[in-house]
Amino acid sequence: MKVLIPTTNGFLNKKYTKYATSADKYQGYPIVSFPVIISDVPRNAKSLAFTFLDQDAIPVRGFTMIHWIAANISVNITCLPENMSQKNDAQMVQGSNSTSGSFINEHDKKISQHYFGPCPPDRDHRYIFRLYSLDKLLAIDQGYYLNEFYDVIEGHVINTATTVVKARA
Repeated sequence: MKVLIPTTNGFLNKKYTKYATSADKYQGYPIVSFPVIISDVPRNAKSLAFTFLDQDAIPVRGFTMIHWIAANISVNITCLPENMSQKNDAQMVQGSNSTSGSFINEHDKKISQHYFGPCPPDRDHRYIFRLYSLDKLLAIDQGYYLNEFYDVIEGHVINTATTVVKARA
């Protein structure tokens, strides 16, 4: 299984980060998700899921920032188009990102349960996108948390594919 996120020299287009124009932000947050190209999904997979995490945030925030998580994506999808997070059309179940916790306490689901673009405050950060092929659809609801995701995928992961992209400080 392979996953590709278009970048320039390894960096996300500014449209998907804190440098997005005001038209690509909502209440100051970058919310337009980047495209994701998927290939070579195992034939026995029943669904796809992914996480998009920033571990470089640990020294700044004290925890890994969750920027986007989603599950129950069709195995027939070969591309998640730009802004899929906001234009979901029920093609995936999106979980809560780090803005939904008590640290930031964002209650607007347009922000907290969708893509929340990179905003590294201290230096360029690396972001890990991990795609999972699973042997079943997950019994999981919109707004689920990352720990719930890890619990429900246990024993159901067929394969993973990982790519790392960067965003500028």
